[in-house]
Amino acid sequence: MIKLASKKNQDFRLLNLTDPQLKIDEWDKDNQTGKIFKKTVETLIERVSPDLITLSGDLSYADDFESYKKFAEYFDSFKIPWSCCFGNHDNQDGDEAVQKVIDEYMKHEYFVFEKCDSSLGNSNLVILIEKNGNNAEGIILMDTHDRVYYKENDCGINQAWGYLTPEQLSWYSDRISELKKIGCNDTTLITHIPINAYLSAAKAAFKNPHHDKSVKLEDTYGIKIWNEGYEDSYGVLHEPISAYPEDEGAFDLICKLDSTKNIICGHNHVNNWVVKYCGVRFIFGTKTGCGSYWEPEINGGTVLTINENGVVSVNHEYVDVSNLL
Repeated sequence: MIKLASKKNQDFRLLNLTDPQLKIDEWDKDNQTGKIFKKTVETLIERVSPDLITLSGDLSYADDFESYKKFAEYFDSFKIPWSCCFGNHDNQDGDEAVQKVIDEYMKHEYFVFEKCDSSLGNSNLVILIEKNGNNAEGIILMDTHDRVYYKENDCGINQAWGYLTPEQLSWYSDRISELKKIGCNDTTLITHIPINAYLSAAKAAFKNPHHDKSVKLEDTYGIKIWNEGYEDSYGVLHEPISAYPEDEGAFDLICKLDSTKNIICGHNHVNNWVVKYCGVRFIFGTKTGCGSYWEPEINGGTVLTINENGVVSVNHEYVDVSNLL
């Protein structure tokens, strides 16, 4: 378990970035994609002054090791602790490729990470946030892998997005138990691929739980698109939710253990809705930069503010990069 403490008399601020998906040539100083990413990150860091930066997967592509090296050099240059869980694109060349990236990252001073049993995935770890002597919040990053085989039908074997395996859920349960023993009763779970319960949360909260690009970001900060009881939700649902299609048991365990109050995922670049469902805040992190695909209006990151009682606020921070388009 990694421990980080807040600055004296200040709340702890976690800045989550997601799905940069930068290739090595996009790090060139004259490349538009690289410029947009760097302006977004640097603006957010200046505005938020984070104590920890997390990346919720798909940093680059698994066959582009030089781009991963650039990520480490870039984030270490801010002299702010940073960590990540890996996404499907990071995992697509198998464990050996990801372990090579991890070994490279662990050479860097500000990268905070613990290796785990690779049979559980490549990025399962806990970061404990201390505030005023209290163990205030556990940040649990977990690996949702790549695609998996799903079901065989008349058309062959279908594939689905990855999920948290039963073995990982057992690991998660053990970590919650450890945290509770030291007085940390609140946790935040960060993954790349959304767990299946995101589908249930969307169905409960949205009047139209199907993706609708005609809904503008500003329309979501009100009541007209939300069902009764979910009027404090916000953020867009602009593409289908790419979760494993069957209940993997993650949310039942989360509810049973009663520790995780916030879940952050990435993966769907043009979703960034935030919904409180069954006592847990479901968060699609705001995509960072224009790598792969994006919508310029929802470019930025997501900020969690943590005091001695845990997470007290969640908000998206947007960065206007229209001058670079």
